[in-house]
Amino acid sequence: MPLDHYVSRVHLKRFYAPKLGNRMYAIRKTDLKRFTPDAKSGCRVVDGSTNPYLQNERAIEEVLRVIEPRYNAATETLRQGKIDPRTVFVLAGFVAYIVGCSPASMRMTSGLVGQAVQMYTTAAEEAGNLPQPPAGAAQTLEEMFQSGKIRVQVDPKYPQSEGINVMLRHITALGNFSWEALINPFDDSPFFTSDFPVAFEAGEQPRSVNRVVPLTPDLALRIRPDLSFNWRDADESLSRLRFSRHRLSRSEVHRINTMIVRAAEDLVFFYRDIDWIPRFVERNRNYRSDNVREEIPARGGSLVVFRHQIVPFDRAANSKSETVGT
Repeated sequence: MPLDHYVSRVHLKRFYAPKLGNRMYAIRKTDLKRFTPDAKSGCRVVDGSTNPYLQNERAIEEVLRVIEPRYNAATETLRQGKIDPRTVFVLAGFVAYIVGCSPASMRMTSGLVGQAVQMYTTAAEEAGNLPQPPAGAAQTLEEMFQSGKIRVQVDPKYPQSEGINVMLRHITALGNFSWEALINPFDDSPFFTSDFPVAFEAGEQPRSVNRVVPLTPDLALRIRPDLSFNWRDADESLSRLRFSRHRLSRSEVHRINTMIVRAAEDLVFFYRDIDWIPRFVERNRNYRSDNVREEIPARGGSLVVFRHQIVPFDRAANSKSETVGT
């Protein structure tokens, strides 16, 4: 059984510490333990790229073999303020794989699917489209969902299979958005990376979400979505792509690093052992990325919207509940 990396080794190697050679510094958000892994030993799971819902269970590996060897060249092209279709494909592919196929993504999307099943089931019950409950039933389905008596269980490999199926369309969509290369000039405040190196921030358009991705300790990428873009009409010529380059201020670097740490599932990686970093991670550890549901009032009902967001997450409380449940 293969040990598959859900964050590519070529990305993690860019965060190797000069003082450590072929290793990097790391902190776990769960317990704040520090260690120095290499790229091979971090961010990998058994059969992570194997998906039984696909005809070719290892299909994603074919795409990754195209993306990963070109990662370094793509980051350097972006750093120079240039952009070309190959660079876009490689970096968009890196982002699409993290957002659609990583363990954090599987957790988030499983929750989304579970919420959708619950929502449609209770709506069908209210509309009388389900069989009548047994005589004397004390609760409706909605009440049992709310009380926890019943729950929807989703195999995380199912949403991963959907992420793999739409990956090429996802890459094309990202390639038709606005890209901004973010240059970090502060060597005493380098970018972090993590086991989920895509942070989400509120976009300029209502309910839009930007993706902010650390690529190296001094380079990140912001992708601003175009809500008018139709994924079904993917433009492979990337005619709508817009590109700019921005040299960050110290406060902007601090804000982006805050998002990167908060978005991480558990592991935070960095290439310089600076005294402020452990305290910084501790202050921002009780967050993670998730799908957030919003109901918007509409004529005759409501429109339900799901979007990625960084949300509070009490690690101590959740650690205790997981211990009790085992």
